[in-house]
Amino acid sequence: MQHKNISYKSADTIRMLSAAMVEKANSGHPGGPMGGADFMHVLYSEFLQFDPDDPHWRLRDRFYLDAGHMSAMLDSTLAWMGYYSKEDLQNFRQWKSPTPGHPEIDVKR
Repeated sequence: MQHKNISYKSADTIRMLSAAMVEKANSGHPGGPMGGADFMHVLYSEFLQFDPDDPHWRLRDRFYLDAGHMSAMLDSTLAWMGYYSKEDLQNFRQWKSPTPGHPEIDVKR
């Protein structure tokens, strides 16, 4: 199942959110998210099969982000799908935040 709500969201919005997160945290790397927002938008709007209402769906596609420098981009994209709140994004790179600044697996979610 592909999440259709992100299909009308633009890569520019992902860029703006990512830059705001890095700026507020006064820490992080905005370059990767600026360049990668287009592919994230295309991946999540046209190719990846997933259901935000069922994050444990066994047949979902998985996206692995190796570069921590691009985590703001991933977190911004996931926020559009409802995985993160505005507060979560505002706490980017803060201790014990669900948006810690590098991709991590949270088995409790």
